[in-house]
Amino acid sequence: MTEARESAGPHARRAPGTPCWVSLMAHGLAATEEFYGELFGWEFRPGPQQLGPYVRALLDGREVAGMGQLPPDHRLPIAWTPYFASDDVDGTADTVRLCGGTVAVGPLDAAEAGRMAIAADPSGAVFGIWQGSAHFGTAVTGVPGTPAWNELVTFETESVAKFYTTVFGYEEEPVVSAGFDYVTLHLDGRPVAGLHGVGHALPRDRGPHWQTYFEVSDTDLTLRQVTELGGRVVRQAHDSPHGRVATVADPEGAEFSVIQEPR
Repeated sequence: MTEARESAGPHARRAPGTPCWVSLMAHGLAATEEFYGELFGWEFRPGPQQLGPYVRALLDGREVAGMGQLPPDHRLPIAWTPYFASDDVDGTADTVRLCGGTVAVGPLDAAEAGRMAIAADPSGAVFGIWQGSAHFGTAVTGVPGTPAWNELVTFETESVAKFYTTVFGYEEEPVVSAGFDYVTLHLDGRPVAGLHGVGHALPRDRGPHWQTYFEVSDTDLTLRQVTELGGRVVRQAHDSPHGRVATVADPEGAEFSVIQEPR
């Protein structure tokens, strides 16, 4: 999982299909900034306002994620959304539609930063498409407080893997294990995202969705901080081959995972 992490300059163009940004749309932007600022040490500055109030989160002055404010009447789940790089958002959006997905927002320009769209795969999982112009995405990874991995939690991987490989040109690497439905998506031989089929274990209130993992220095300490800041623990910490992992939710209910490198 964490093999995909790399540091990148703010002006480095990503290869098409590379996860390049994560963004959260919340109702209370100020309170959300406070939660993540305390948890990850982020600071914030204004970003493009095409979809309403929006800020970029910075770690040591480098951009790592975005946050926007939803209109009061918005009823969709509060969730982190990964964005995948494209050299042609309009063409990628057309391919999404041709492959059975939907495009909910855009394509539209985000000021001088670039061009974007928000789409959903055929199972309904939401993701973004980003064509960078002045802003190419997350400027640093591989340190605590930065995105480490994106994983689609869905019913089954076979059909949805075909969708993503067609849209973004990934190579698939299935995990050969009885009863474990998992596919790693690769670009140029490098793992960039995962697809996890969980069947009927998929939460009914969420449906298929992308899950963002953030790196932390101490998973157990992070869980205590989450609860102290008004969030909650969704899945307790456990050790995995990639590190110590847990899933939490912020005060508005947006779920994300945290991962601590193996010691």
